[in-house]
Amino acid sequence: MHVLVVHNRYSSGQPSGENNVVDQEVGLLREAGHRAEVLERRSDDIARRSLAGKVAVPLLVPWNPAVRAELAARLRTERPDVVHVHNVFPLLSPAVLAACADVGVPVVATLHNYTQVCPPGTLQRDGRPCGECVGSAPLPAVRHGCYRGSRLATVPLAVSLAVNRRRWWSGVERFFCISAAQRDVLVRAGMPAERLAVKHNFVPDPGALRVGAGEHVLFLGRLAEAKGLRLLMAAWDALAADGGVGVPLVVAGAGPLEGEVAAWAAGRQDVRHLGLCDRAESRALLARSVAVVAPSTWLEAFGLVVVEAMAAGVPTVAAGHGAFVELVEDGVTGLLHRPGEADSLASCIRRITADPARGQAMGQAARRRYEQGFSPAVGLERLVEGYRSAIAERSGGGDFAPPVEPGETASRGDARASADGGQ
Repeated sequence: MHVLVVHNRYSSGQPSGENNVVDQEVGLLREAGHRAEVLERRSDDIARRSLAGKVAVPLLVPWNPAVRAELAARLRTERPDVVHVHNVFPLLSPAVLAACADVGVPVVATLHNYTQVCPPGTLQRDGRPCGECVGSAPLPAVRHGCYRGSRLATVPLAVSLAVNRRRWWSGVERFFCISAAQRDVLVRAGMPAERLAVKHNFVPDPGALRVGAGEHVLFLGRLAEAKGLRLLMAAWDALAADGGVGVPLVVAGAGPLEGEVAAWAAGRQDVRHLGLCDRAESRALLARSVAVVAPSTWLEAFGLVVVEAMAAGVPTVAAGHGAFVELVEDGVTGLLHRPGEADSLASCIRRITADPARGQAMGQAARRRYEQGFSPAVGLERLVEGYRSAIAERSGGGDFAPPVEPGETASRGDARASADGGQ
């Protein structure tokens, strides 16, 4: 199968589970013998633009005509079987969908967050769940400055959502939701249920499982309010005031709260702040963990670090909402705390560190769960199945067929042309 992956890479200065997913899926497809190529933009490149180029970036968020022309030309030349869209913000834009319609190539799109119904994609405002824009015009997001606390910065996202909503819903044959919890939210918001399929992210087998009870409690991810960092700090302070739990907390990652976390950890024996770690360092930290904490205050659409912990045979303490409820079996593969409550989080951390035998049993159960639902073999099967469904949907049904080369006449090509007639 020939797949073209379209992705705007997030800044390299902070951890991005989404970037990791894209890289891992491309590698998985290539290892299986499929032809997987990438059209990408990098947010890092914005800093190297001229002043005029930087000023123009917000104008490209709703629509980038140059990308439409570039992608359409590439599709006509290469004729991939399917285009897999990930992130299009800020440099690609939904113009990629128009390019695919121009040429008649079926599209699948992975929904890594909630940007289809919420401009910043978090369904959260001021640290609390928010659904004001769901199913309606995204004016509340602009009024509240939901993206980076700025009304001006929120405008391009709100405009893009408003003007491109129907293009997304009609121009994508198959949406990959990364959890059932996410799919439920999007269906309630009015997205076409028949096009929304649940396809959990997979993670590579780390090759090394935890041995023993572990050495530390680990937070691994973006250091941001939505990830529950302040909640975790409050819970850990309460534990420390009550004598601690016998192992340190390790905080690894980068993000807007990094300075605050570093100041909080300075001079303490029970907390270590490591900053941004590479993949090898992250795997080593996971394999030495008593438990991984994921106290997110927003409704996580997936929670990659939870599955990475599973793969290493490590249990998780996670907030009991969003996708975590389907990823973590409470009391079996980890513990779920009451969302937003520091006392509940502290209690779960104490429980899982106080009983090493139970923690090891949970870790073993977590590893079995990973093997059954989140391994590369399972990920490849679901990915290719989704591609085949999208191709069949565009062609009007039937089995997967090889691509039609330029100049050829075939029923699939005719079906593509017919499907594009109304675009």
